[in-house]
Amino acid sequence: MTEKERKLKLGSAQIRLETLKMLKWRGYGHLGGAMSIVELLSVLYNEVLKYDPERPDWTDRDYVVLSKGHSGPSLYAALALHGFFDKEWLYTLNEGGTRLPSHPDRLKTPGVDATTGSLGQGTSVAAGLGMALRLEKKASDQRVYLIVGDGELNEGQCWEAFQFLAHQKLHEVIVIIDYNKRQLDGRLEDIISPFDLKGKMESFGFRVLPADGKNENSILEALTEAKQIEDSAVCVLLDTVKAQGVPYYEDKDDSHAPKFDEKARQALDEVIERLEKFVEEGGGQNVDSSR
Repeated sequence: MTEKERKLKLGSAQIRLETLKMLKWRGYGHLGGAMSIVELLSVLYNEVLKYDPERPDWTDRDYVVLSKGHSGPSLYAALALHGFFDKEWLYTLNEGGTRLPSHPDRLKTPGVDATTGSLGQGTSVAAGLGMALRLEKKASDQRVYLIVGDGELNEGQCWEAFQFLAHQKLHEVIVIIDYNKRQLDGRLEDIISPFDLKGKMESFGFRVLPADGKNENSILEALTEAKQIEDSAVCVLLDTVKAQGVPYYEDKDDSHAPKFDEKARQALDEVIERLEKFVEEGGGQNVDSSR
């Protein structure tokens, strides 16, 4: 394992650990979709993004639009770990007056670039940000990283925005689809089939880069390649598992926003204990320890 690989796996373990501790403290929360983007967030905040936690509004930063806003807890964990605010804030999740609401709010939380939660709208927001970057021509390497859920793609607004991105060849926006194959009410195939997401995005004019969403190296390679593309819109299709890294919930259809009974708390404690050991050891050498 290289030092970069160790750093990224350690980063994933830290985000997953802080997210699970936060949700367990609250007793409920959006676990499934938060877990499936943990490795992505580790890669973004450890290797890819330009940002300054001391200046969250730095105009030359890269932007992150978490369109699947219910995954806010893992984004909050990543932001806290990277210095945007104190980790103690994590234990105010969803409380009255909190600066960490259930879904991200750019007016409340340092490091949040877009208020999201109404599914489908984040894609349009990201398209607007990307076009603004192009028109301002301030920094040619600035990017907007849009994280959109596969269930969210049931919303027609996403496809209208994709058509705009493709027509404009708006490579300033890197679309990242969290393909975890489940949504609030169950499996995608049982609700509205996504059919061939790769083929659909390609038919809209996107370059599509598949990646293993459980593997930091695969994600990093795809995002690195995506940044080099300038002649078309670009999409990274992440193959993930809902509730990724929490075996008790990985096969459950009700992992979207569970309330934790005693059995679930015990299962979370086992994962938390394993992650704490991995983090204390500084990442170790076991490539599966972050899970």
